Amino acid sequence: MASLKRVFTLRLHDEVFDKVEVLAKEQHRSMTNLIEYIILSHLAQHENEHGEIDVPK
Repeated sequence: MASLKRVFTLRLHDEVFDKVEVLAKEQHRSMTNLIEYIILSHLAQHENEHGEIDVPK
């Protein structure tokens, strides 16, 4: 099944990449899934503090 998600390249220093890899393994997640979770969590936190982000259409 095709995904409707956009894809982008994420450039990380090796140390950051390695840390994300460790956390992903601890949580039994893929690195992609963990990075997506972190981004969504940060967006939710930001919107809780500052209100919904208005995205132009």
